[in-house]
Amino acid sequence: MTSGKGGTGKTTCTAAIAEALALMGKRVLCVDCDVGLKNLDLALGLTDEAVFDFGDVISGAVELSEAVTAHSKIENLYFLSAPSEDMPDDIDPAAFSELMASLKDDYDYILMDSPAGLGSGFRLAAKGADSAIVISTGDSASLRDGQKTVAALISLGVTDIRLLVNRVQPRNLRRINATVDDIIDA
Repeated sequence: MTSGKGGTGKTTCTAAIAEALALMGKRVLCVDCDVGLKNLDLALGLTDEAVFDFGDVISGAVELSEAVTAHSKIENLYFLSAPSEDMPDDIDPAAFSELMASLKDDYDYILMDSPAGLGSGFRLAAKGADSAIVISTGDSASLRDGQKTVAALISLGVTDIRLLVNRVQPRNLRRINATVDDIIDA
């Protein structure tokens, strides 16, 4: 789950889609990839439950089973936190990709909440992804950044890309003389 712009609803959409899939009986792991600025634990209602993070696993400080937190209220929903003290450049992309690959057999879906922008945190998440959902709102800045995000994903080898148009407000569409189809086409 990604976007070139902050405030599009990446974290909220990640949590909502993960919860819906888990309620449908799918085993879902949510991975917060916003190293240093994590918030997915808040959206999932797991603020005080996630003790360890994927940085702890990569460094060998804890086993993966210790770092993955099962949701206390939603069966089949699991969470792996981002490090809060590190910076994205502190994480070895190859080690992160290897970690994500090792998880694929254990879950039906792994949803990674990437940080805003196209920096090292975005690249870290993209390296571990098989597909991407670009989240955009209808405003021109978000659309432009979404287009750049798609180009960046393709350059990183992610070609299965979908669009989620979030926060559609009819009055804003009228203001720019557009429809949701126009946003999708853009």
